[in-house]
Amino acid sequence: MNTTQIKTLVDIGLYGLAAIVAYFLHFDQNFVFQWEDILLYAAIGLPIKALALSRYRESRRIWRYVTFEDVARVVRMVGIVTLIMLALTPVLQLRLHVPWLIAVTEGILALTFLTGARFLIRWWFTRPSHALPNTDTTRVLIAGAGDAGRLMAAELLRYPANGLTPVGFIDDAIEKQGMHLMGLPVLASRHDLPRAVAETGATLLIIAMPSAGGQVVRAYADAARAAGLQARTIPGLYELLGGHVTTNLLREVSVEDLLRRTPVSLDQASIAGYLKDETVLVTGAGGSIGSELVRQLARFHPARIVLVGRGENSIFSIEQEMRRDWPEIEVVALIADVRQTARLDTIFNDYRPAVVFHAAAHKHVPLMEVAPSEAIHNNIFGTRNVAELCLKYGVKRLVNISTDKAVNPTSVMGASKRVAEMVIANAARRAQASQAFVSVRFGNVLGSRGSVVPTFMQQISAGGPVTVTHPDMTRYFMTIPEASRLVLQAGGLGENGKVYLLNMGEPVKIVDLAQDVIRLTGAADIEIVYSGMRPGEKLYEELLTSGEGIDATQHSEIFSAQLQQPDPAELTSLLSALAEAATGERGQEIRQLLHGAIHESQLKA
Repeated sequence: MNTTQIKTLVDIGLYGLAAIVAYFLHFDQNFVFQWEDILLYAAIGLPIKALALSRYRESRRIWRYVTFEDVARVVRMVGIVTLIMLALTPVLQLRLHVPWLIAVTEGILALTFLTGARFLIRWWFTRPSHALPNTDTTRVLIAGAGDAGRLMAAELLRYPANGLTPVGFIDDAIEKQGMHLMGLPVLASRHDLPRAVAETGATLLIIAMPSAGGQVVRAYADAARAAGLQARTIPGLYELLGGHVTTNLLREVSVEDLLRRTPVSLDQASIAGYLKDETVLVTGAGGSIGSELVRQLARFHPARIVLVGRGENSIFSIEQEMRRDWPEIEVVALIADVRQTARLDTIFNDYRPAVVFHAAAHKHVPLMEVAPSEAIHNNIFGTRNVAELCLKYGVKRLVNISTDKAVNPTSVMGASKRVAEMVIANAARRAQASQAFVSVRFGNVLGSRGSVVPTFMQQISAGGPVTVTHPDMTRYFMTIPEASRLVLQAGGLGENGKVYLLNMGEPVKIVDLAQDVIRLTGAADIEIVYSGMRPGEKLYEELLTSGEGIDATQHSEIFSAQLQQPDPAELTSLLSALAEAATGERGQEIRQLLHGAIHESQLKA
């Protein structure tokens, strides 16, 4: 007998017991003369109650994690059953002695028994462990007397063998200070952290604020450092994804935490509407953005995900991860180059994707400055190949991943992505009414391959110095999960021909970022050296060209650019000239063509 069947029998038994006890309460010493009526009444009601339990899928709920939402479902179910039994009472009274209040009393008792059983199971699994505590224990203060802090305290109290003993909370909310949570005091704000440390002897601060912005995390991390505490944190809301808060989630405070923004809400329905039960193809699926897109879109249950990329190791890695984490989704891993039209055509013909995310691209600015033909072949003609096949095979939704470097481009990479946007816009003009081809622009993604933070970490590990190109250089930053989710959201908006901009927040000075990384690693005497701007780099990035405006969309974190539409004939001529120049490896000619084709170009020809 499995757990589900056991829970069903327990619920039915408790419901039957409620009927019997209801009679006991009504008849006192005379109940011995009513056994036949009692048992018949209980038996007649059991099929109704079993049907209600099945309809509300109560046996499928995990009792050890019962919540007030679960209790509300039980209340609704018991209320409906009680009304049914009240309606049947006149009929039952023709044969049995059934007072009118029996059904009401039974409902109250059933609610007590059913919810009591659930909370008893929850208590059993959440009670403090009786395992021997670790003698080498660390006294812990928890920053954040909210839901995550409560769950973290419960986890620490439940498993003392982990060697972490909670001694209190820290919270800046004045109304919480002096209160108790999980039997632990809310001692002070972060400004009084040294006093709390002196009172408790704590040596570790756990920042349990998954929805807090980067400034808040930074403030608590700095306060911990000033008070002589180590600091750990749990991941942000985008990383938790509804998981339970446990000690396994604890990690060092990272620069991503310090730049964390207030989480944005997603329109789950609009995303699920175009992904659920569809075949979705992702180019560049082994890359930082592509692989995270695959992880995120899997949560919306497509029927099949086709992984396309050139790097066999990275494609193999994401394929294995998907097969492990999402066995119910068909995953197809294919090695292919978006520059090879025939290979792509075979893939589109075999798998007929309904949705395509085009993330394959060369993205490193300095590398493309010395290999401009590669940027043309991959970023422009790879994009054209994908767009043309989406037209040929009737793909419903094509989402092209673009960049803020496409705006007023100073580099070959940025200019190539700007022309790729034109290619998508031109394909959108030829799309059918049922199709939508869009581009999405965003800035730098923390943690992506070749991004600035891993570079800083390598330099610090080598003993320094940390190199920053210019003291005033700024960039927009996003975490990989946040960027990927907003890309999925933009795809859900699906207005054909649009270029969507993600709200990147405030730009961050690179030198400030370098200082944060140095401080978080605990490195001493690491020098910051200004190395000078590299070819093609900008001092700051923009999300709009001078000739573009923006329109609001249905989502507060996504805007649409009023894109200057390319003339089809001029675009065809440009692509022909670029193809010839790239084939001939004529880099200077490529730069001149790109500069001439993009009105706002700042590319040095």
